[in-house]
Amino acid sequence: MGMVVVISLPFILFSILLGFGCYFLGRAKGRQDLRNNAQVFGVPAPPPGSGTGTAASGANAANSSYFSPQSTPPHQPFSSKSDKLSDMV
Repeated sequence: MGMVVVISLPFILFSILLGFGCYFLGRAKGRQDLRNNAQVFGVPAPPPGSGTGTAASGANAANSSYFSPQSTPPHQPFSSKSDKLSDMV
């Protein structure tokens, strides 16, 4: 035998009103956040203490080689498909 689930009409209306309320309050809060804390897209800010005028500038000078490009040997060109076909014959 199956169970009969009874959902009252006031509960359905309350659920719909609760959904609309959460939607509109969330939308208003999102718009308020957008006005107060606008997103800025651009170059990220450096971490604290990494400026050139700070006491940590000596450490930055020591670590500057870490961020500089290393001299690597040039890449060898890939062999073309025609070279591979001649090797197979």
